[in-house]
Amino acid sequence: MSKRHKIIVALIYDFDGTLSPGNMQEFGFIEAVKKNPKEFWAENAKLSKDKDADQILTYMRLMLEKAIAEHMSLKRDKFREFGKTVELFEGVDKWFKLINDYSKNLGITIEHYINSSGLTEIIEGTPIAKEFKKIFACSYLYDVDGIAYWPGVAVNYTTKTQFLFKINKGIDSIADAVDVNKYTKKDDRRIPFDRMIYFGDGETDVPCMKLVKEMGGHSIAVYKPRNSSKKQRSEKLIAEDRVNFVCPADYTKDKEIYSVVTTVLEKIKADYDFQLLLNQHKKRTPSIHKR
Repeated sequence: MSKRHKIIVALIYDFDGTLSPGNMQEFGFIEAVKKNPKEFWAENAKLSKDKDADQILTYMRLMLEKAIAEHMSLKRDKFREFGKTVELFEGVDKWFKLINDYSKNLGITIEHYINSSGLTEIIEGTPIAKEFKKIFACSYLYDVDGIAYWPGVAVNYTTKTQFLFKINKGIDSIADAVDVNKYTKKDDRRIPFDRMIYFGDGETDVPCMKLVKEMGGHSIAVYKPRNSSKKQRSEKLIAEDRVNFVCPADYTKDKEIYSVVTTVLEKIKADYDFQLLLNQHKKRTPSIHKR
């Protein structure tokens, strides 16, 4: 298949609750600052409410405050160390090769992306970080000594949608606010929305999941296996027509999520081949001019 006609499909994942069974801050960091998860998130919710502030920015500030109070290193490598302790759902470690190999046989190139309100620095420490073409997530600014001192990127449920358009247009830069807003013809966009599959688990993912679905792509709401309340929440999303599919977060071969994704990939390839066939017939049919 020529480079010009290469089919690129973007698989876009939230992280917490989607690839991992908990919030990434809870795997190492919160324990290291001598808090428990309930205390930390309750304090963050109170700070956000009292100051009428964005909960993403407040959690990032709170992390800095707690680390400083415990004389903990705030360098990027320290955050990455916490990433090594992050738990992943069943099958996630083998998922990327599994789905890449399947797609290769279809003639499809897969690109994996993270779109998360978690921390880039922690995700970079996970064993799956190398699998992603780009990690769109929160991150800190660092001073000349390499110490985090201020939020550099804060990603909440609405700002997440901007990264879909960056993926759509082939823009990796988070700082870019020019090209992403330029008019680009549909045929000139690197990855059309109908070649996106979005994986999310909760309310912060709803705008992205609904947008991808409405633009012709496919959204999958995942939930922690054997968790009835999270299953019901995910099923509510499909009942409200916000997502296409609902699956337990088990990424092993032949489980439901594997079956759904491979079927969607086959549909994308079939749609592509069908459009090629239509175009070929149009080109070889002589034009009929009106008198």
